[in-house]
Amino acid sequence: MKKSIDITPNIEALFGTRDENLHVLEDGLNINIDLRSDAVELEGTPRDVARAEQVFSDYDHLQRTGHVFNNGDLNSMLRVLIADPKVTLRGLAEAGRQRSFGRRSVQPKSLNQRRYLEAIENYDMVFGIGPAGTGKTYLAVAMAIAALVSKRVNRIILARPAVEAGERLGFLPGTLQEKIDPYLRPLYDALYDMLDPEKVDRYLEKNVIEIAPIAFMRGRTLNDSFVILDEAQNTTSEQMKMFVTRLGFNSKAVITGDVTQIDLPNARRSGLLEAAEVLKNVQGLAFVYFDQADVVRHHLVQRIIRAYDEHKVRVAEEQMDLLDAKLSQNGNGASANEESGTARKQQGE
Repeated sequence: MKKSIDITPNIEALFGTRDENLHVLEDGLNINIDLRSDAVELEGTPRDVARAEQVFSDYDHLQRTGHVFNNGDLNSMLRVLIADPKVTLRGLAEAGRQRSFGRRSVQPKSLNQRRYLEAIENYDMVFGIGPAGTGKTYLAVAMAIAALVSKRVNRIILARPAVEAGERLGFLPGTLQEKIDPYLRPLYDALYDMLDPEKVDRYLEKNVIEIAPIAFMRGRTLNDSFVILDEAQNTTSEQMKMFVTRLGFNSKAVITGDVTQIDLPNARRSGLLEAAEVLKNVQGLAFVYFDQADVVRHHLVQRIIRAYDEHKVRVAEEQMDLLDAKLSQNGNGASANEESGTARKQQGE
């Protein structure tokens, strides 16, 4: 099937740098897009052509209503749209417009990121589990700010376990807040990226935004709050149970972590791993899992994560081969000993 679409003013912005967005549509929808002087020609199956035509129609509508696409948002939306046939470009853009993230525009850049945002909107407790760079913490902070700005909650509480990432930092000078700030810096970075620095400082001063180690959560009931536990893979079983039972009325909790980067002593089991096992069938909460395809940092990060995953599998296979070889040797040794014993017995007779 072929379909010709008239070129509208400024439609070339949809094409992307070096037509990269058109290539995304061609590869994802399995269609051919041919640019003419006065039209765009689509060729493919009726269903795929109809979806591509809808993209062009939605883009024209969004442009006429004043929507602005920033920082590669359009490319990311197209990838989400291709991954989920139920999604439309207009629906994604308007969903992002409904959320107020301070001074930043935040759009899901993968299907799992979209599921994550929807889970946070629909559930009171959400676990976001996956590798570094997938936006788990950043999106959670964005949703917390949206809830605060729209007055759905009265405060934001950001918690983290104070566990060294492999180093022993020793004695840190200063007040208690100054001692724990280095552990919580990623949370500050996300806040300052989305809100004016003066507003962040004012919220921190008035405890509208509270950033603290997880130990400070003990004994509290958190009402009218948006609570985020970051780096949850470094909580112990006791800490995790304590945290997930702090939730009060009209509150949300988001727990994020990367189970491949556990910095706890070997003797202690990660509270995040245990929670994923214990709470998987509990109604009213959601688990969203990310993978290397969701990494939104430099494209090199995706390849690094993939290399580590492949190395982990290769090492496990080598260990299994060594174990099989050892068992085989032991089995042959036992057989040889049995044969020798039988021969000696026969000679004695």
